[in-house]
Amino acid sequence: MANVLIPVSEQSASPDEIEALDKRRQWGLTFQVIAGQFGFFAVLLTLWSGQDLTYSPGLMHPMFYYNVLAAALAVIFGMYGSFLKRGAPQI
Repeated sequence: MANVLIPVSEQSASPDEIEALDKRRQWGLTFQVIAGQFGFFAVLLTLWSGQDLTYSPGLMHPMFYYNVLAAALAVIFGMYGSFLKRGAPQI
């Protein structure tokens, strides 16, 4: 009897397809870890972003731009990692 916890598309997969699936999920976890690191860095950058926005003249706000970039990369890597890691979890 097939394992009902595994999605239907994976129940009749060959060993090569399972290996490719595991590789994809490993990359998904890697991207999620990178997203967490960028998210942590973005939180730390908020300490300097407020000061940068307050005291820097004109459009010269490099710390704010770094903060926006780090937050955007955290969201992008997190979404792509979650997309790659979709399906039944590994045990």
